[in-house]
Amino acid sequence: MERTITVTVNGVSHTVAVEPRLLLVHFLREVLNLTGTHIGCDTTSCGACTVLLDGLPVKSCTFFAVQADGRSITTVEGLARDGELHPIQQGFKEEHGLQCGFCTPGMMLTAKALLEENPDPTEEQIRWAISGNLCRCTGYQNIVKAIQWAARRLREPAAAGR
Repeated sequence: MERTITVTVNGVSHTVAVEPRLLLVHFLREVLNLTGTHIGCDTTSCGACTVLLDGLPVKSCTFFAVQADGRSITTVEGLARDGELHPIQQGFKEEHGLQCGFCTPGMMLTAKALLEENPDPTEEQIRWAISGNLCRCTGYQNIVKAIQWAARRLREPAAAGR
């Protein structure tokens, strides 16, 4: 029996009937066609499926869509505004943090949650924050640099509204 849920995804409200067992990652990818959220391990180990639920990172591969009823979700598609990359996205571009790109959406959303809580994190704090997101390219250095770049940019007055 389906259940009707209402979620706000990237600022847009959606009311949809879903199977209670439908995972949030499948809801985002297959129902809403937001394919930026990746499916990596299906066990919460890799973090490729990370989205923000009410501003906090969750691994959508083990979270049911019905659990998100009445809540707000941000996916990587929700970072850019008015055709301009979010400073976190720009940082990944500028510091070559993209690599193969599979882990990138989860890394970016984890970084967004970190920088909203701590606008000036140390390298150690950044590494701790992204420790639940695996990069199979083994290149964390550029990801850390990208987050540091974004942190500096977000502290600038013009970017404060993001």
